[in-house]
Amino acid sequence: MYVKICGLREPGHVAAAVEAGADAIGFVLTRSSRRVTPARARELASAVPPHVLTVAVFAGEPTEEVRAATLESGVRAVQLHGEHPHADFTALKDLGVTLVRAGVASTDLRCGAFDEDLLIVDAPRPGSGEPWDWAAVRGRPEGHWMLAGGLAPSNVAEAIIAARPWGVDVSSGVEVAPGVKDSGLIRDFITAARAG
Repeated sequence: MYVKICGLREPGHVAAAVEAGADAIGFVLTRSSRRVTPARARELASAVPPHVLTVAVFAGEPTEEVRAATLESGVRAVQLHGEHPHADFTALKDLGVTLVRAGVASTDLRCGAFDEDLLIVDAPRPGSGEPWDWAAVRGRPEGHWMLAGGLAPSNVAEAIIAARPWGVDVSSGVEVAPGVKDSGLIRDFITAARAG
């Protein structure tokens, strides 16, 4: 099970995620309580070993801004969250980074449909942290796709059984307050995601 821990802002939490076996670590470079600057993302990403994918998360920014922030942060992947058109992914292809498309279950659920490398299927209300009907997407997404939305150490195993994703993505489910991660919850989440 591929596991992405998103919205990290502190070196200790990055280290905890890496040590626990996370496959990808996300840094939010868009409007959010978890936002970091590109310079801070570069600092955090510099401590991440090459086998762990570092991801810059954007939502609605123009591709020129995404490009500049990605280059400044030095991450190895770009995640465009929400209603980004196919053209935005095409415009970023020459960066040579992994492209991640994140959207709700009503969007095109074929990984690669927008020339992306990875797909994230999120809750109807992204960022709410609320569990949703994970079984509703079972058998629909194609390719390398991650389930997100309302996941936590206590329910990730249930969500995996319900949706049968290739991977899982968590942010608020490993926090003790909005934007404040907990190393123990990060470890518990990764352990629970891989227990099945």
